[in-house]
Amino acid sequence: MKLLHKTMLGIIAALGLAIPVMAAERAIIVLDGSGSMWAQIDGEARITIARETLSEVLSELPADLELGLMSYGHREKGNCGDIEMLVEPAANTGAAIAGAAGDINPKGMTPLSDAVRLAAEELRYTEEKATVILITDGLETCEVDPCALGGELEGQGIDFTAHVLGFGLSDEEGRQVACLAENTGGKYLSAQDGNDLVEALTQTVAEVAQAEPEAAPEPAPAPQPVVLEKNFTIEMTLAEGGDLLTDENDDAVYWELNQGGDTIDYGYGIPLKQIEPGEYELLARFGPIEQTQSVEITAEELASPYFVMNAGIVILRAYASEGEPVADGAALNVYYEGGDDYGYGEGTFEVPAGQVTVMAKVGQGEVSETFALAAGETVEKDLVAGVGLAVINGSYVEGMAIEDGGMAVNVYKAAKAIDGSREEVGYGYGPGNEYQLTPGDYVAEVRMNAARAEVPFTVVGGERVEVDVIIDAGVAALSMPEAKSFQVFSARKDIQGNREDMGYGYDTEYQTTLPEGDYVVVTRYDDDSETETAFSVVAGERVEVTAQKGVAKSKSK
Repeated sequence: MKLLHKTMLGIIAALGLAIPVMAAERAIIVLDGSGSMWAQIDGEARITIARETLSEVLSELPADLELGLMSYGHREKGNCGDIEMLVEPAANTGAAIAGAAGDINPKGMTPLSDAVRLAAEELRYTEEKATVILITDGLETCEVDPCALGGELEGQGIDFTAHVLGFGLSDEEGRQVACLAENTGGKYLSAQDGNDLVEALTQTVAEVAQAEPEAAPEPAPAPQPVVLEKNFTIEMTLAEGGDLLTDENDDAVYWELNQGGDTIDYGYGIPLKQIEPGEYELLARFGPIEQTQSVEITAEELASPYFVMNAGIVILRAYASEGEPVADGAALNVYYEGGDDYGYGEGTFEVPAGQVTVMAKVGQGEVSETFALAAGETVEKDLVAGVGLAVINGSYVEGMAIEDGGMAVNVYKAAKAIDGSREEVGYGYGPGNEYQLTPGDYVAEVRMNAARAEVPFTVVGGERVEVDVIIDAGVAALSMPEAKSFQVFSARKDIQGNREDMGYGYDTEYQTTLPEGDYVVVTRYDDDSETETAFSVVAGERVEVTAQKGVAKSKSK
């Protein structure tokens, strides 16, 4: 950067000595002091690079050049009037300007248009020749049109010029402020790093120092081929004649350069980069839509192959019912000719133009819609499933909730088929199970071990229903010392003399939930002997049973 600086200073010095100066040239540098100047380039803050640039470039200036410094956004946040003249225009101000720049602490807005206007007024631009050099890393944020300002200053000024140095601006951002310079006959110069900024500032300071053009300019040298720093991009539009996609970080766009069957380079979004000159096969993709074409890349021209993707964008949001927030867990599906896509809750989909069917499933509720999507069109759809919410809990008896995670829940449609079966629409374990169901009649079944019960209920769209299934059961805790195995039966025998099997196992300790009633536990031992112990279960209570050879004990709690 310093070698470039010395070269440009030589240009300034030569201009100052070789050209007759009619009057002292006067200019003001307007330096961006907004909060974005803390952004970094190659690990160094932009404000730091700007300070170093001012210090180096302004260390040697023509004696007849009167130069000042103004800044904005450096004292208050959110104040569009935060503009201050830091160094009045005068000769030999290089050191003062560098010192003032060193004290700038970026923090505020970007009122660049009003700052340029105030600098022009300070230079009495309606009476004398005046130049303003604006260094900015951002766009106007105070609702003033810089393009209109440029035309106004040009029309009212005697000989007014504004140069704009875009520090770290993208090409699109640069075009939005370049008009301020172009409308006054000035230059817009892009600077992406410290070297660029030194070159741009040196060039514009040299423009100010050159009061009159040279009387007899030397013939221009023969033009040399220009080698571009960036020689490859892609122009992509969704519809013929539509706006070009510009987002360099758009993950929906993918590109790939291939040569001789090998992938040479690839990326996402709209690229602007340097590629080795040659002939390539270029693949471009927008969502599921893919196109290829041949492209020749040279060092002197920007290769910008053009793709019309004939596609649109579909934005979907799923809701359980009207007035509810987006249902994040809802399943989204998009179907189009030749493919499909999916997502959850809310999603954006890149889709080929043509007939499109969209679907959302929220719990047991499902809604779909078919429509025609035109190329370049963005369609938003809110899909409302119209379901209600059923919350299923269980209780041993009324007022005694089941809190055990082993509680099993099944939800069925109430209507029975011809064979008496019912359609299951949901299941789960533990209390507080939630089910999003379409409006209608249902049955909830709750099971705890051998105890079970069911309750009918009705779901209304957009409403919540609490269902408590009372199983009328208690808990039996069995202790069976030395037992090899056991089996629990209902005490009551059927007409054939058989008892209902309520559970079995091979442990000496066993706990289970049983409907209210009378039971027996048959325990078997290593010597093939058996003991039958009777006990009773009361709903909502716990009974502890001890079974031993020839001895039976039970105790209710």
